[in-house]
Amino acid sequence: MRLDKYLWAVRIFKTRSIAIDAIKNGKVKFNGENVKPAREIKTGEIFTINILHITKTIKVLELLQNRVSAKEVPAFMEDMTPQSEYDKNKMSPSRFVFRPIGIGRPTKKERRDIDDWFEQGDEKKED
Repeated sequence: MRLDKYLWAVRIFKTRSIAIDAIKNGKVKFNGENVKPAREIKTGEIFTINILHITKTIKVLELLQNRVSAKEVPAFMEDMTPQSEYDKNKMSPSRFVFRPIGIGRPTKKERRDIDDWFEQGDEKKED
């Protein structure tokens, strides 16, 4: 089974095209190395996936042909992500900026300033 199809079928990604883009952009790794969307996967393999601010670690338990309901996913995939990764997601700052009612949408300049402010915050976290 193809990696992109598997990640879509176990509901890691909403669509196969999103899964393909994530794999091509290096967000999915096998043994620390980038993989291709058409890579054939086998049971027992472990993949790391960078989604938002967390790094998920999943183990392939069983292959499947079609997308399954969320209740059936644990039979096909084991989530080995440590709880500390999920806690990081809760602590990450929201991109929401408070604006008083009646001011309207931010102008282009205000939007650039907001984006610059968040990018500076992200750089400080990486240091």
